[in-house]
Amino acid sequence: MNSPISCEFYDQLMVVIQRKIPSTIVYLENEQTTTIKGIVTELMMIEYEEFLMLKGGKKIHLQSIFSLNGKKHKEG
Repeated sequence: MNSPISCEFYDQLMVVIQRKIPSTIVYLENEQTTTIKGIVTELMMIEYEEFLMLKGGKKIHLQSIFSLNGKKHKEG
């Protein structure tokens, strides 16, 4: 699950964070595909791994994300 995150994905995340755009994120959680909606507040590093933080405190590992606002970043 350790494939590099594309620059295009980082750019999309930065726009979403700066503009406080409500976002729909599809990601893998406990071996199940999960969809969540919220506002991404920041990107953070925890023990050399990258996460995005949603308003309200939910952390999502960047490697687990399949799509952000309908744009695919990897196959599920």
